[in-house]
Amino acid sequence: MKPETLAIHSGNLYKSTTGDVTPPINLSTTFFRDEDGGYSGGHMYSRVSNPNRSALEKVLTDLENGVDACAFSSGNTAGMSLFQALAPGSHIIAPDDMYWGFKKQLQSIFADTLTIDFIDLTDVAGISAYIKENTVMIWVETPSNPLLKITDLVAISAIAKKHNLLLACDSTFASPCLQNPIALGADIVMHSSTKYIGGHSDVLGGALITAKMTPFWEKVRNIQQIGGAVPSPFDCFLLLRSIKTLPYRMRGHCENGMALALYLEKHPKVEAVFYPGLPAHPQHEIAKQQMSGFGGMLSILVHGGAGEARRVVNTVRLFAQATSLGGVESLIEHRASVEGPDTRTPQNLIRISVGLEHIDDLIEDFKQALG
Repeated sequence: MKPETLAIHSGNLYKSTTGDVTPPINLSTTFFRDEDGGYSGGHMYSRVSNPNRSALEKVLTDLENGVDACAFSSGNTAGMSLFQALAPGSHIIAPDDMYWGFKKQLQSIFADTLTIDFIDLTDVAGISAYIKENTVMIWVETPSNPLLKITDLVAISAIAKKHNLLLACDSTFASPCLQNPIALGADIVMHSSTKYIGGHSDVLGGALITAKMTPFWEKVRNIQQIGGAVPSPFDCFLLLRSIKTLPYRMRGHCENGMALALYLEKHPKVEAVFYPGLPAHPQHEIAKQQMSGFGGMLSILVHGGAGEARRVVNTVRLFAQATSLGGVESLIEHRASVEGPDTRTPQNLIRISVGLEHIDDLIEDFKQALG
């Protein structure tokens, strides 16, 4: 089935006794045993599994062409569970502009157990020089946050396979509708489902999807079930509801993202636009090969430094100045302020999540804000 059909029907795992077309919310924390002590309904305790979570994991698995998925209470927890499953002393190769939440995790929570090299993964030829005897994983983020770098997944997959390394890909900016890293050679895909999968800025979540069942994946599943950082049944219900419209929402985000990028690229007060759909983007050709659309995320550099960037984000009217992304409403932020004093993000960078408002209104808002 095509993504539009999978998004609507894949999560409908069972028929309820009341004949609901939309699966109901299952709030029970525990489930009946049968006469032999087993669980005829397939569920024992909601930390371990729940009908709503099972449905969510099924549709995410199908959309990413994987074999299994684990849903978590946040994107950060999803990534952290992957890092927890690594043996102490493991070495990870990660992007130099890795999402700051994961970078802070690795530098603080895992500082005593894991070692990391943060490098430019767009320089594929230079990756092998960082592979050590204890290297176990290459973590890719494409498109990256907030510089919108595109990593060549096929090329890096070949390196990972040659050295028997795991390849994990944070594909949050793309969503399952624009990019399928498993089909390009990734072993595990990560999503912050808070973003495009949720799509309405009203539910927190994360997910990991695996290309195959392995002992490592069993460690990840054990961390999810025993550690217990799982989404509530209601959160799963909301995510399943949102996924039904995901393919169509992503089309709108792509259309608006491209139109706004083209407008800003020509604006005299904009120094640079980072958007993989623009031919001027340094990895535009790679993006064309591995993405079916270029998404609704873009970043710009404005002339005038940090002061001008802050002025613009405080002057827009439709764009909400708020952290996060992927919702139906457009968001904007001065990213360096969010990331703190040790950020490597340029001080004149503005990150933009282009929503589903009419593009004419969004362009008009930037026109008046930039002046």
